[in-house]
Amino acid sequence: MSRLPTDVRRTGVDLRLAVLAAAAMVATLPGRTHGLGLVAEPLMADLGVDRVSFASLNFWATMIGATFCIPAGRLVDWAGTRITLAAALVALGGTVMAMARLSQTPASLPLPVPAAVAGTGAAAIAVPPLLFLLVLLTRGLGQSSLSVVSLAIIGKAAGDRPGRLIGIYSFLVAVGFMAAFMSAKFAFECNNADWRGVWSGIGLVIIGFAVMSPLLAPPPPVEHPGNVTQAETQGATLREAVATPAFWVFGLSTSFYGLVASGLSLFNQSLLSERGFERSVFFTVTAIAPLVGMVANLIGGWVAGSAPLSRIAACGLGLQALALACFPHVSSLTGVYAYAAAMAFAGGLLTVVFFSFWRQAYGVLHLGAIQGAAQLLTVMASAAGPVLLAVGQRSAGSYAPVLLWLAAISAAFAIASLVTPMPDQAQQMEPTSR
Repeated sequence: MSRLPTDVRRTGVDLRLAVLAAAAMVATLPGRTHGLGLVAEPLMADLGVDRVSFASLNFWATMIGATFCIPAGRLVDWAGTRITLAAALVALGGTVMAMARLSQTPASLPLPVPAAVAGTGAAAIAVPPLLFLLVLLTRGLGQSSLSVVSLAIIGKAAGDRPGRLIGIYSFLVAVGFMAAFMSAKFAFECNNADWRGVWSGIGLVIIGFAVMSPLLAPPPPVEHPGNVTQAETQGATLREAVATPAFWVFGLSTSFYGLVASGLSLFNQSLLSERGFERSVFFTVTAIAPLVGMVANLIGGWVAGSAPLSRIAACGLGLQALALACFPHVSSLTGVYAYAAAMAFAGGLLTVVFFSFWRQAYGVLHLGAIQGAAQLLTVMASAAGPVLLAVGQRSAGSYAPVLLWLAAISAAFAIASLVTPMPDQAQQMEPTSR
């Protein structure tokens, strides 16, 4: 039997890795705000935790959990994506199942109250220690560690000109999260809204994925000694990467998108209500935005094969700035749907940039550590987004002033992404030690 041409076999392996990486990103769901939101209300009622306590607990768990990104990235570089993926999945699945078995415990761990909920007048509040630990682990293992592993898998597979593969990966991630939410909704209906049964089931699915992941993952091309190129065995170290202006411009600009997206998604209904729109409009916007984002993923991935990432980033950030600046003046359904579509399209482009930039700019040798540092920035920004919007609205009595400030910052990042030089590829070809 004749063997398939190398490029055909490589394409098949890359697509399988894209599917695996997307599945790993979807598995982070229990450690994300939307995932925890699935069980937040019944969990608080069951464990006797009030809303201010849970908000404070979740904020600090997210901020501390962000630090898991750095060791996760280094573990990817040292042990490889297969081992790290399986370990992260087992740990996250076990943590989720442990959360499902929590019972009421005294609130004895003091935590500072974030500014967004400081209207209670309390500087600190006590929370149950075990609940805090388990939420911290879901954040650290899911949103942080497992995200880094997913990014490393697709980053190593995509090559220096990611193009179509990154677009496909981004599209699959969006579809996967939509399917996960629909499955969770169905599970809640079948379990009579029993959050413990649904949460435990999610943990079991994640552990099952961990068992299957070594079988589903073909060895990445970089792990085949006969296929390793010079570019795949050399690259910038984390220290060298953070010394370049491009790391901070692209890292902070894509993290800023995460800050905006997290704040707007949490307070979207309140934002629309302030502009005089009913709850039904909120649901419509929530439904159409992911579809537009998926289209932008595919377009952005296709364009990334030929256009500089700096231009794609500038387009996404500029479109985001325009949408944010216009929203305080929106007064019609056409205007609000145009705003939602613009924000979703900008998000789709910036997602492709974030997934593509690190490999293209810094090579593959220390890619896990570099993406871990970048993911740390995004997680911390996502945690700060809702706080920033809440404080801004409280101080001004309206969301308009803070949205205009966010628009100005987004525009500044768009300009910065255009004028910041990419790292010197020639310097990355110099040998580096682990």
